[in-house]
Order: sequence, then structure tokens, then C-alpha cells
Amino acid sequence: MTPDVPRSLDERRKDALARFETDIDVWVSTAEGTGVPCLVPLSYLWDGETFLLSTARANPTARNLHANGRARLAFGTTRDVVLVEGTSTTVEESDLRPGEAAAFATRTGFDPREIRSPYPYFRITPIWIQAWREANEIAGRDLMKDGRWLG
Repeated sequence: MTPDVPRSLDERRKDALARFETDIDVWVSTAEGTGVPCLVPLSYLWDGETFLLSTARANPTARNLHANGRARLAFGTTRDVVLVEGTSTTVEESDLRPGEAAAFATRTGFDPREIRSPYPYFRITPIWIQAWREANEIAGRDLMKDGRWLG
């Protein structure tokens, strides 16, 4: 059932930020140079500005993020979704901020430092964010454009 009144831009932003703080996993979509898509669930750490992910260096997702520096993240369900498009930077463990690897491990329950094969981190900086629940929220779904919050 569609609610009668769509959420305001401010309400959507607060809901999206709450989701970033409480969810642990996100669908990550990348593509290789020829456009072949790759979609995987990954755990993440949100620091209030960027998402930190980690996956095996040999995985298609890691190769795609390293090669083209773009990703789309999908949070929630089809009837309460937040989409994020962002730029990606490869970050080796030695280049993480102090305490960041431990914070990632604590929050996600997954510690890439304990795995023998290389697991680099990837910092996703949002440049575009959309959020909507039902058809009545399609209009005004943009929360961020060009890396700037709207409203």
C-alpha cells in the first residue's frame, strides 16, 4: 500500500543516513571495461562521508573498482531503496586511517587482515544518491548530485 504523503527531502536524507549507519551489507555493482556487469553483496563501514569495502584482489569486483574507479551501491528493498553512485579509490591496509581496519572488522564481523590472499580495501565516495519507497516518491528522489547534498 502506497502512503498518501511522500517523505520530505530531509526525511529521506535522515532515513538514508540511518540505513548507512545500521545496515552491514550492501549490493555492489561494478562493470569491466567492456561493460560486463558484476553484482555482489559486500560488508561495509560508513564513516559519515565514505563507504569502506574489502574484497579479494583477484575478484572481478576488485579488478573493476581498481580499473575504472566507479561503483553503484544498493541498500534496502525494492520498496524502500537507497541507490548510491560513487567513485572508488583502492586503499591498502597500510594506508588506512588509524583504527579503521579494526573498526571495519568489528562492525562487519569480517577481518580482511586475517586472510592470506590479498584483500585490499576500497573507499567509495558518493557522488549521487537517490531514495524512494513507493511510486509517490519517485519525484524528488535525488538526495545528492555531483557529491553535494540537495536541500
